[in-house]
Amino acid sequence: MNEQTTFFEKPEMQPLAARLRPQTLEEFCGQEHLIGEGKILRRLIESDNIGSMIFWGPPGVGKTTLARIIANRTKASFIDFSAVTSGIKEIKTVMEQAEKNRRFGEKTILFVDEIHRFNKAQQDAFLPFVEKGSIILIGATTENPSFEVNGALLSRCKVFVLQALGVEDLKKLLTRALKDERGFGLQNVDMPDELIETVANFANGDARNALTTLEMAVLNGNVEGDKITVTRENVEQCTSKKSLLYDKSGEEHYNLISALHKSMRNSDPDAAVYWLARMLEAGEDPIYIARRVTRFASEDVGLADPRALEIAVAAYHACHLIGMPECSVHLTQAVVYMSLAPKSNSLDVAYMRARSDAVNMLAEPVPLVIRNAPTKLMKELDYGKGYKYAHDYEDKLTNMQCLPDSLVGKEYYTPTEQGLEIKFKNRLEEIKEWKKNHE
Repeated sequence: MNEQTTFFEKPEMQPLAARLRPQTLEEFCGQEHLIGEGKILRRLIESDNIGSMIFWGPPGVGKTTLARIIANRTKASFIDFSAVTSGIKEIKTVMEQAEKNRRFGEKTILFVDEIHRFNKAQQDAFLPFVEKGSIILIGATTENPSFEVNGALLSRCKVFVLQALGVEDLKKLLTRALKDERGFGLQNVDMPDELIETVANFANGDARNALTTLEMAVLNGNVEGDKITVTRENVEQCTSKKSLLYDKSGEEHYNLISALHKSMRNSDPDAAVYWLARMLEAGEDPIYIARRVTRFASEDVGLADPRALEIAVAAYHACHLIGMPECSVHLTQAVVYMSLAPKSNSLDVAYMRARSDAVNMLAEPVPLVIRNAPTKLMKELDYGKGYKYAHDYEDKLTNMQCLPDSLVGKEYYTPTEQGLEIKFKNRLEEIKEWKKNHE
């Protein structure tokens, strides 16, 4: 069944990346950990023993290409399916055909590109057919399948993680594009090795990006007779606006903010500023970053340097007031400050300890002594009876019980001796000693 396949477009009408798409494992570029000699995915493909699987990786690393190599080698019926253009109706039609194939003893491999674009109902439509073996599902996604693919479906698929291509892999690919007849092999193209490396670096691990940039550079090269010369100027024109690998709604978004947070926590201002720049230059909302830095100021610095929160909040307001690109320097100030500040996570630890008890002991009553008593009835019920107003006492301290009876003696906040927090630690010890002496 080939109605849905797009394999047979006219080569002369296709861009370079499509014309040069590998047809065999030998032509495939990169992913040696999966398709190198003796590796698991290569063995499965060569033995035509494919099971349901998901290819997960960034754009341009070979997910669709691997599926098409499988299509060329398999004896099964192969259906190419797009999650962008297909709905429940199309899924049911394909599943009916797959079920017929199964009854006649024929396997059906269904390739779903961008499977993360299917909603839960659409993914659920595949499940019974995968379970009974009517189809072998191959999905491709740039998103973390743990978040984007239904658990029941994911549990029936082997996930293969494809990695961004290295510069050396891309250089080999670009060199082949210049020599292969499907590329520019029939033309006399002169392109220095250093410019090939420039394009490979620019592509950021994306083979499609690399080939598209190469095609633009060659098509805009200097023509003299039958010779095309690609110059540095040609390449610079094609790479003037670098496309950064970033998706504000996807996994890379969380990877980068994690990198920023952990670099600040590790007191590494250089790394922190780098990750900050990566996000801002890729178009991240500075307000989002400022919120995360504000969280960090209390989660990872806290009372070791109370000014950290002031700096973070000031940077947040600066981002609101003037926006990008001017606010980049305010965020840099905040990020560097957080990186160099003494570190303490005692506030975060205190809250998580208290949260655990709060969640598990929701029914614990508030002690009567610290309840509010705005009405006569409440006063008659002893709400607020015996309350001690700390300001009325010489030391501004009382031994009044504020925790529920079942939690008396519990300690959640344990200060460190980092930075200024040692002062808070000493003060807390004084308070505890006073209460002990006034029991």
